[in-house]
Amino acid sequence: MSDVQKVSIALTGEQISVLRSAVEAGEYATTSEIVREALREWQWKREMRSEDLHRLRAQWRAGKESGVAAPLNLKQTRERARRKLKETAEQRA
Repeated sequence: MSDVQKVSIALTGEQISVLRSAVEAGEYATTSEIVREALREWQWKREMRSEDLHRLRAQWRAGKESGVAAPLNLKQTRERARRKLKETAEQRA
């Protein structure tokens, strides 16, 4: 950690209690370590959501560009799915 800066945050009594309990139990060395880990996880989740949104937008665009939707014949769709499932089962056997 090359550039460590102190920040003041407001937490509930319950949150403080949970942090202190984790430190007392030896799960973490300090409450700051817990907060840093939580921030890293939050950053990772934020990046994943951004990537998911990017993929979703790309798929949406591709779907729109693929042309007009056509109605599906439910009976044919089920038959095709059953054949595919049967082929997959046979290949694994």
